[in-house]
Amino acid sequence: MQLTVVGCSGSFPGPDSPASCYLLAAEGFRLVLDMGNGSLGALQRYADMFAIDAVCLSHLHADHCVDVGSYCVARQYAPGGPRPPIPVYGPAGTAGRLAGVLGPGHSGTDAVRDRFTIHDLAPGTLEIGPFKITAEHMNHPVETFGFRVEQAGWRLAYSADTGQTDALVRLARDVDVLLCEASFRSGQDNPPNLHLTARQAGEYAARAGAGELVLTHLVPGNDREQSVAEAAGSYPGPLSAAISGLVLGPGAAG
Repeated sequence: MQLTVVGCSGSFPGPDSPASCYLLAAEGFRLVLDMGNGSLGALQRYADMFAIDAVCLSHLHADHCVDVGSYCVARQYAPGGPRPPIPVYGPAGTAGRLAGVLGPGHSGTDAVRDRFTIHDLAPGTLEIGPFKITAEHMNHPVETFGFRVEQAGWRLAYSADTGQTDALVRLARDVDVLLCEASFRSGQDNPPNLHLTARQAGEYAARAGAGELVLTHLVPGNDREQSVAEAAGSYPGPLSAAISGLVLGPGAAG
């Protein structure tokens, strides 16, 4: 399994990265985790967009899902004719949310269902292609899932967006890599139940025994080096901040 960071900007796209989007590949199967603002264009650097086998959405905020609307249009008007539906996994209400992104003139949820087979997520374990995925609710204002992904002995946890929650420790227990959001800055009056600081991300990685911590969902303007330094104060293991194009997984160069 390899994971390519397509987009890692938090809340909105930045000058160097689209919003959240991660490409997982194993055994010829390609799964996209989240598809936030600007990510569909960048995704085409790393894969043929018509070779994507499934999409899995952590939640329905714009910076994690809106480019699925663009992807729907691309699949509808693809060269050679419309492409067949592929699975899209997401919280309840995903079809309606994507229909709203498409807007007038696109036949609403019918257009979405012509191009995607929508599956509602629930806490628990499912298989998507060669990947075993465990989903847990995170601490965020809308229904949000974090994911643990396992394949051929390699284990990844993805926090999605979350405030503090013990569910993240369960998802990340003994994983090879924890891809964890670090939206907030320490020392500020941050609202509860929304996002984590880099220091808190480090604390969760340490509690879970994660082999490596990669900070993501960094809001444009946040100092990346400062975020890494904050996380290093609470997590003693290998640590970095995600960038667009970063490849993780067995044999990856980093």
